[in-house]
Amino acid sequence: MKNLTDSFVSLDYWPFAGSFGFNTDILATNPINLTVVLGVLIFFGKGVCASCLLSDLLDNRKQRILNTIRNSEELCGGAVEQLEKARARLRKVEMEADEFRVNGYSEIEREKLNLINSTYKTLEQLENYKNETIQFEQQSAINEVRQQVFQQALEGALGTLTSCLNNELHLRTISANIGMFGTMKEIID
Repeated sequence: MKNLTDSFVSLDYWPFAGSFGFNTDILATNPINLTVVLGVLIFFGKGVCASCLLSDLLDNRKQRILNTIRNSEELCGGAVEQLEKARARLRKVEMEADEFRVNGYSEIEREKLNLINSTYKTLEQLENYKNETIQFEQQSAINEVRQQVFQQALEGALGTLTSCLNNELHLRTISANIGMFGTMKEIID
């Protein structure tokens, strides 16, 4: 390992060659070939770690969404109980209406309709709230995962490139990657 490190540090160790070609001996390769190999490994290997993180993030987000759905269903159950109470109250009002039909039939009917309408409005509002909450959680999960995957890919690529490239190759690689990320951003937007 020390000889390999010394070969990178000491420039007089490298002999001058008269021709150009790829050296398949991994221990005797030059920095350009190593950069190409490392670049290919980084490019194809970055999806492995990102997919693990993406899976964990999606599982966590799925649990949150399921919890939100359960909470919304409990709220809906409460609304159903309220509806049952309202129906019981309605039955009571209807019995009283029979007793007081002579004096106030129209007023009791109005109260009955108002009670039914308010109950259905409450149920409708709860259902809308549940759907909006689910949609919001899904969208925020997608946005969060996109941002984290993009950030990690960018940090990993920049870290590897910074440690492995000389200044000229580093600048050319950064320019090429900025162009690719700009194109990816236009496609995503």
